Amino acid sequence: MKIKILTLFPDMFKGFINESIIKRAIEKGVCEIECIDIRDYSLEKHHHVDDTPCGGGAGMILAVDVVVRALRANTNSNSHIIMMTPQGERYSQKKAYTLREYDEIVILCGHYEGFDERIRSFVDEEISIGDFVLTGGEIPAMAISDSIIRLLDNAIKEESHEDDSFSNGLLEYPQYTRPIDFEGMKVPDVLLSGNHKEIAKYRKKEALRKTYKKRPELLDNYEFSKEDKLLLEEIIKEEK
Repeated sequence: MKIKILTLFPDMFKGFINESIIKRAIEKGVCEIECIDIRDYSLEKHHHVDDTPCGGGAGMILAVDVVVRALRANTNSNSHIIMMTPQGERYSQKKAYTLREYDEIVILCGHYEGFDERIRSFVDEEISIGDFVLTGGEIPAMAISDSIIRLLDNAIKEESHEDDSFSNGLLEYPQYTRPIDFEGMKVPDVLLSGNHKEIAKYRKKEALRKTYKKRPELLDNYEFSKEDKLLLEEIIKEEK
């Protein structure tokens, strides 16, 4: 997969690209990330990319001609173009699985007061990472890129993301490591038993418990098995 990020601040991505799992994925050829400076596509002497809003108002608006010029120079028929904006669809793990199927993703990062409305006609979809506003789309672009790359083949071990929160509709079950006893807080005995069937049952029950207590609305769309229903009944009784 190739990810192209159109931004006014490409240097913000240096740490993101050169550290941890993302760096290793790039080195293994799992993905390629290219940061493109939108300013390079301004025809003005001082490379201005924005202007005051028509009709008045605070802030500066990213100009349609500059942004579209940058998009046209860096996309092709296989490109899936995403605009980062608080007005977009709320991002989710389900969307991450969808996006990993594309060969090339182009992420457009806004800044300042926002985009010229006409730019929306040149993108495939708009995405938001939450109901809040940041100074620009760079941090959301990193978050989305990270969430996609870790799902790609050979980026990490597949089992490392199979049980992630939201991957199966539930929050992830509790995880523990050594020391077994820390200040009186002990690792549950079942996890030390070596009984894989019971461990799997424990983890499913605790995933259901976490979801029931922290994000109960997720259960509205969860497909319960017969065993899941029995486990949830037990949890509800235990939590009363």
